[in-house]
Amino acid sequence: MSAGEKAKAKAEQLTGKVKKEAARRVDDESAAAEGAGRKSKGDLRQAKEKIKDAFKD
Repeated sequence: MSAGEKAKAKAEQLTGKVKKEAARRVDDESAAAEGAGRKSKGDLRQAKEKIKDAFKD
């Protein structure tokens, strides 16, 4: 997994998690859903990079 892609995945996961929790605290369901989506996108990016690494060997 390249360092840049790994950092992107972690940043998306963290941003999504923070946005989701902040939105929950102020009862903003739309922003909470957006945050959850962003976290999921980061999770998928990380999984993609792990799969690419598995096939490199």
